[in-house]
Amino acid sequence: MTPLQLKLARTALDLSIRDLAKLADVAPSTITRFESGNGGTQRRTLEHIQKKLEDQGVIFFDADASGGPGVRLKS
Repeated sequence: MTPLQLKLARTALDLSIRDLAKLADVAPSTITRFESGNGGTQRRTLEHIQKKLEDQGVIFFDADASGGPGVRLKS
């Protein structure tokens, strides 16, 4: 998950930073720090956040020949 994918997923679900932090049981500063590209977020924490977003219906996809990484919602 990239910082942009996290922000796109959060926006698609209409979640504020605080909403996502509560959902994933992390500090809001963790979300803000990662989205801003300042790093320092543990891989395990990012995997947990991604899983919580996937549980809400987000699908993450990697960059390929047709474009960059992105997200979409399950139908």
